[in-house]
Amino acid sequence: MSNRMPGSFVSAAILVLLALFLSHGHTEPEKDSGLPIEKEANMPEKLVRSNEEWKKILTPEQYEITRRKGTERPFSGKYHNFKGKGIYRCVACDLDLFSSETKFDSGTGWPSYWAPFSKHNVKEVSDNSLFMRRIEVLCNRCDAHLGHVFNDGPQPTGLRYCINSVALKFVGEQEDKADGP
Repeated sequence: MSNRMPGSFVSAAILVLLALFLSHGHTEPEKDSGLPIEKEANMPEKLVRSNEEWKKILTPEQYEITRRKGTERPFSGKYHNFKGKGIYRCVACDLDLFSSETKFDSGTGWPSYWAPFSKHNVKEVSDNSLFMRRIEVLCNRCDAHLGHVFNDGPQPTGLRYCINSVALKFVGEQEDKADGP
């Protein structure tokens, strides 16, 4: 008599053990579980709109870049060689994204920054499109496509946030002060 268990029973037992192992210590609720998800400090409130609403708010070019993950032609954007002092905001939701203090001339034809305004204001996700591995940069409030980040930038970060001008709206220091108290 054999002490071996039937193959299907062993396979099922392995799957159950694997599921238990993978879920062990997992305390974050699932997105659609109905449980409240704690909001991390300094994270912007999410802004969700339908494609129809975005098409009413954005120009066709802004919609193509920010909602359909397009890319403007190099050296064509209004901010690639712009030197003003202030803040670059998301064209779709007005969230502060980059400061002129971190802008540099990368020679690539797109505005480039070595750091975002706040690490909470941008989101980085893997992008394996066009047979390349890149890191896509999104606005963390409205998920607008901004551009990509690369590891060939200047110090202190060594990063180059290569951003489409069309995805940005510049607010100069003087304009910002005029809005204050």
